[in-house]
Amino acid sequence: MKSRDAVIRLKRFEVDEKRRKVADIESMIAEFNDMAVDLDRQISVEQERAGVTDVNHYAYPTFAKAAMQRRDNLAVSVAGLEAKLAAAKGELDEAEEELRKIEFMQGRDTDRGRAEEPEGEFAMLGVQRAAG
Repeated sequence: MKSRDAVIRLKRFEVDEKRRKVADIESMIAEFNDMAVDLDRQISVEQERAGVTDVNHYAYPTFAKAAMQRRDNLAVSVAGLEAKLAAAKGELDEAEEELRKIEFMQGRDTDRGRAEEPEGEFAMLGVQRAAG
């Protein structure tokens, strides 16, 4: 049987790993959102340069159309990442709860061991007094 300390270390490692996963997903979402904002800015600049804002106009800039498509793809990716983020946060919450339970059990067992120790020491003293 594994010692409880090893199990606690394992659970802490799992919690840390899940926190890293959540942080990675959050940073990817932030990067994608920044890229989308940059694409919006580029689209506006290109529309101003061409003087055409109607997407269906024949003279609408091809670069602006391509940038819009990339921005839309980023929005779809962000939506997918947000779903993954929600799942990762759920996994993190579960792992943290498991760790708390194990740590609580460890603390309870430690407290129980401490409560039993004095009785053992007093019993030893009683035995020594009776023998002496």
